[in-house]
Amino acid sequence: MTDAASPSEIMFYGAGWCGDCRRSRALLDSLDVPYVYNDVEHDASLADTAHEISGGTHIPVIQFPDGTVQVEPTDPELSEKLAALGLTK
Repeated sequence: MTDAASPSEIMFYGAGWCGDCRRSRALLDSLDVPYVYNDVEHDASLADTAHEISGGTHIPVIQFPDGTVQVEPTDPELSEKLAALGLTK
């Protein structure tokens, strides 16, 4: 099981109704960056985890392998982080 405090892969907390979540997932998918999708709408414990990680209730919450977190990142912010981690080509 992956430790939420220090994931070995990208942990994505979001919901299908969330436009920012759909946009960020589309970016990750288009760049072929693997991630674990956690649907906070269908599992209250995942919503609690996202809240613990981010300190708020906004989604998406994206936790990276280096332990850093982005909440509601723009595409440029997310792209820059992925590049800094060497996860894009």
